[in-house]
Amino acid sequence: MVRVAERRRSPLLTGPSVRGIKRQAPTGSLISLLLTGLSPYRRGLAALTALQLAQTAALLYLPKLSADIIDDGVLAADPGFVLRRGAQMLLVSLLQVGFAVGTVVVGTRIAMAIGHDLRRAVFTRVLSFSSHEMSRFGTASLITRTTNDVQQLQTLVSAALTGLVAAPITAVGGAVLALGQDVPMAAALLAVVPLLGLPLGILVRRLRPHAADLQKGVDVVNRVLHEQVSGVRVIRAFSRDDYEQRRFTRANEHLTNSSLRAGLLTSSIFPLTATLVNLFGVVMLWLGAYRIRAGGLQVGALTAFLGYLALILVAVVTAAFTLMAVPRAEVCARRIAEVLATETSIPLAERPIHSLPPPGHLELRDVSFRFPGAQEPVLRNVDLVAPQGETTALVGSTGSGKSTLLGLILRLADPTTGHVLVGGEDVRSLDRSVLCRSVGLVPQNAPLLSGTVASNLRLGRPDASDEELWHALTVAQAKDFVEALDKGLDTPVAQGGNNFSGGQRQRLVIARTLVHHPQVYLFDDAFSALDPATEVRLRTALAAQVADATVVLVAQRVATLRHADRIVVLDAGVVVGTGTHDELLASSPVYREIVLSQSDEEGAQ
Repeated sequence: MVRVAERRRSPLLTGPSVRGIKRQAPTGSLISLLLTGLSPYRRGLAALTALQLAQTAALLYLPKLSADIIDDGVLAADPGFVLRRGAQMLLVSLLQVGFAVGTVVVGTRIAMAIGHDLRRAVFTRVLSFSSHEMSRFGTASLITRTTNDVQQLQTLVSAALTGLVAAPITAVGGAVLALGQDVPMAAALLAVVPLLGLPLGILVRRLRPHAADLQKGVDVVNRVLHEQVSGVRVIRAFSRDDYEQRRFTRANEHLTNSSLRAGLLTSSIFPLTATLVNLFGVVMLWLGAYRIRAGGLQVGALTAFLGYLALILVAVVTAAFTLMAVPRAEVCARRIAEVLATETSIPLAERPIHSLPPPGHLELRDVSFRFPGAQEPVLRNVDLVAPQGETTALVGSTGSGKSTLLGLILRLADPTTGHVLVGGEDVRSLDRSVLCRSVGLVPQNAPLLSGTVASNLRLGRPDASDEELWHALTVAQAKDFVEALDKGLDTPVAQGGNNFSGGQRQRLVIARTLVHHPQVYLFDDAFSALDPATEVRLRTALAAQVADATVVLVAQRVATLRHADRIVVLDAGVVVGTGTHDELLASSPVYREIVLSQSDEEGAQ
């Protein structure tokens, strides 16, 4: 049987993103990917082969027993022989059914295990991707590859292990036993069976391009649907319902047409094979009647021969149905292998640092960053020091590189040049878990995961107590509305936190980061959805909570950043000013323009 312990040894999971071991990357072919995936399940495959052999032997023995009953029992008028052979047939049939059930159970478990390994391997690889790799594949395509593509391979493996493995055994065994019944008829059988494989091979070849088009269509539908569901408010606000409906209809019709073309070829296999099988049966029956009339063949032998013919043709048809799934599985295998073979642009250190003593001093030295393929860098020669116990604020116009800078600290991407240091160590030399424990981010979009309020707050510290959760909620000014919920901390959180307002989500995310208790706090415009009064109370409570930590704050409101110990002004990715609020008002035209623009807006209101 397939054991869970065997699954953990899958070569698909030995990449650097999982264990730091050199990855045994499968190539893009279906066979190489399946061989890599099947290698941990040799015992299960051996058991499956034994069951298939036993099942096939029992199946091939039944026509021989049937021939004996006719020739030596019915024609010889021996009821006792008929009963004895009938009992043997019943026993062999029961054994054959038992072996068949065992084959299905073992084959299905192996197929499910391979699907489990593939999904886990793709998911683990995606987790290691930087923003560049995510943009290259696209979220919708990665979801399709992790779910639909893996499902196609899993289905093929299940069909192959439970049917395709027995097909050649049955065909060869049936041919050998048919030769024992009558050599001329067996020769005719061996001559006509290849005629069945020719049209099936043509169908499989024609199906390949349609299978590739079908998987691309699934990607497009997923992408369009994802964009429309996530942007439904924008679509309605701009009254673009009709346009988006037409856009989805085009993608859906393309997928439908691709499915119809592939389905037409796939469905044509059944009438084609049924017609050919029946024709072959008529030909063999005519030849058998001729041989009986000539005295070269007995009636029982003809019955056995027709039984072997049926088994051989069923084996060929079973193999054909399985092979019809190969073209689509080949496309899926290439797409999965493409993800597994993609190296992240933020590789792990060969000898990562596994401990980082406090405090979390943060420093950027001559950091520049350019997105792959971009003509101009987003950040240029940025020097920044954020000492422990101080708040450093980043301000600048939209597109000045503030969020990109925070992403470099979190190592969502690596700088093109320069160094980012946390606690005196380059982030590229830190173990990923150490960096995640040391740095906490409160993003602007305030993402929440489906689950409960408590499970979201414990995301960084699963062992946090309820008292710690309530304390973090109090500091984040979220205690009142969480207490007002029917189930409090156990209140369900919908996907993305859509059952909470924007301000509530931001406060919950701030509380989640406080529970995490990192050495470095990164606030990326984390107060944008809060009213001024709530923001003042939150900042006052937060100041005491993070007094011993390093705080980097990105904000647009001058009221939010004016009390920071240091303000860094970015303009087009370049640091154009550093100092306190009053110092920058006197020395930085860019900062003074930001302050005056907000003063004008407040005056206009």
